[in-house]
This record gives sequence, C-alpha cells and structure tokens, in this order.
Amino acid sequence: MENNKKKSIIPIIILTILSLLWIYPIILILLNSLKKESAITTTGVFELPLGEIWNGVTNYVASVTQMDFLKSFWYSLVISVMSVVLILLCCSMCAWYIVRVNGALSKILYYLFVFSMVVPFQMVMFTLAKTADTLKLNTPYNICIIYLGFGAGLAVFMFTGFVKGIPLEIEEAALIDGCNPLQVFFKILIPILKPTIISTAILQLMWVWNDYLLPTLVLDIKKYRTIPMAVQYFRGSFGHVQMGPMMASIMIDIIPIVIVYLVCQKYIIEGVVAGAVKG
Repeated sequence: MENNKKKSIIPIIILTILSLLWIYPIILILLNSLKKESAITTTGVFELPLGEIWNGVTNYVASVTQMDFLKSFWYSLVISVMSVVLILLCCSMCAWYIVRVNGALSKILYYLFVFSMVVPFQMVMFTLAKTADTLKLNTPYNICIIYLGFGAGLAVFMFTGFVKGIPLEIEEAALIDGCNPLQVFFKILIPILKPTIISTAILQLMWVWNDYLLPTLVLDIKKYRTIPMAVQYFRGSFGHVQMGPMMASIMIDIIPIVIVYLVCQKYIIEGVVAGAVKG
C-alpha cells in the first residue's frame, strides 16, 4: 500500500510543477499590471508590486479608456458568439448527415473536413484576405463565415465520433411518433449531444476570442478592433511600449475566457473522451 501511495504521489508532484510553470506567466502579467510604468523594467519585472511601485487599478483605467475597451469588447463578443453558434449548428447537422447517410459522398466529405485540420493557415491567408474583401466578409458581423470554414474540421470530427455512438432506433422511434427530421435533430439529437456541444463550444470560443491574426488580415483595423488587436496599440512611436496598460489589457482579455473554461472544463473532458471512444 505504501509503495502504491508513493507511486501515485510522484505523478501528482510532476503535474503540479508543470501546472505552476504554465500559470507563472499569467501571474507575472498580473503582478506587472499593478505596477507603475517605471517599475516594469528588465530587472524589476519579477518584483512584487509593493510600496512605491504599487499603482493600483490605474493601469486598468488607462487600458479601458485608451483602447476604447467597450467597442473592442463588443466586436470580440459579436465575432465569438456568432462564430461559435454557426460552427455548432452547421457542423452538428453535417456530422449527423455524414453518419446517417454513410455513402461514398459523405465519406469523401468527412475526409475533406479532417484534411482541412492539417492545412496551415499561412498557406491561404493572403488569398483569404482578398476573397474576404470581394465577398464583403470584412466586418465583425460577416467574419463568422470565415471562422466557420476554419473551425469546421475539428467540430465535424468531434460530432461525427459522438453521433456514431447514438442508436439509430431512437431516431426511428421519433419518426414513427410523427417527428420530422428537423424535430428529430433539435428535440432528440441535440440533448444527447450536449457534452460534445459544450466541449466544442469552449474550444472554439477560446480560439476565436484570442485570435489576432485572422481579424487583423480581414477587418479594417482603423474601424474594427477586437481586444487582441487593441492590445497592440499600446506600442508608440520609436518602439516605445506602454507596458503597464498593455499588461492590464492582456489580463482583461484573459479573464473572461479563463472563467468560462474553469466553469465548463469538465464538459471538455467528457465531450472529447466520448467522441474519441465512440468514433
């Protein structure tokens, strides 16, 4: 028994150390967001924000006022919510079609979605910017179409794996009771897909919310700035950077998504494991 306890403690210690290493950069950003600008130097970056270098919430106030936080937050929220909802709706329906039809066309479609996950974004980003301008997808209210294209591969893969484990007899019974295909999907399938829907939603939300490259390429940076884009505007001329407000704005960007992840993290594990096992 003692040997087993010792063996179980070792992985816990290792994982705890790794967790602290991952969390440490966030703690460092938080500490520096509470310091005066002059204290955030090469030698002072690791010091605690105590005494004369304590700046309170001044950096956070400067961050909100200088980067027009409410507008940036609105754009980030609109893009994230619309993109995630569109990905969940379209990809769950597509996965249902692929599994239930199970023909040559559906198999080709499935492999195309899987293949899209290995295509580097850098290969298509320049042509994507031109296409987005041509199709008028360069606004916060239309860019969700582009996110659907890039997020569909992972979402279809996860939904397909889960739908394969749902007995077809459940849907047949609903059809016999008078449900049409849409009613079967929304009233029968969606409740069963809840773990995968939540886990996929969180993964896609983390990606879209923190994305900097795609909005910068597609959107007009003078009119529309998401929070990750706005953070870059604390860089002044001649390479000067307002480190205090920038650190505060990074924390403002991190906090919402961390809260969502902590609240829903158990669903990520359930959804991913269910999709992997049943696929």
